[in-house]
Amino acid sequence: MAGHDNEATAARHGDRGHLRASHADRDRVIATLKDAFVHGRLTSAELGERAGQVYASRTYAELAEVTADIPVPPAPARSPRDPWRATKIVGWIEYAVIVPGIFSLMALKGPGSTEATVIIVPTVTYLVFWALGLTVMPTSPRVSRPGCRSGGTCGSALG
Repeated sequence: MAGHDNEATAARHGDRGHLRASHADRDRVIATLKDAFVHGRLTSAELGERAGQVYASRTYAELAEVTADIPVPPAPARSPRDPWRATKIVGWIEYAVIVPGIFSLMALKGPGSTEATVIIVPTVTYLVFWALGLTVMPTSPRVSRPGCRSGGTCGSALG
């Protein structure tokens, strides 16, 4: 949370600069200072001095003064949505519904179909396809995209 963010927030919320800052607010300012140090905007002496000012600060205005001359880093670019997501969903629907249905119809074709056969064959076929799908799906390789955690999980059930 850089100084400009504090000033903009204070302006939007009717000058909150006189309000007391929390420990979490101080921690965010310390993180901003550490980031500025890592990027070469502060020396280690300046970092120590400003960290002391942060811990001595009581209000938002005092915190904003500590980071007022540090530029705000640009917001990170959002990762684009997976362009193949719809294709994957259609593929899983095809695998889970359409293909077992075709196999069931092929198995039922013939004059000797009874009621039991009409119920049991599709049920068994669907169960076999679903069981295979559930065993293959967790072991299938996942492609990692930028911004995703390791293993390719991006918060989506279908990935």
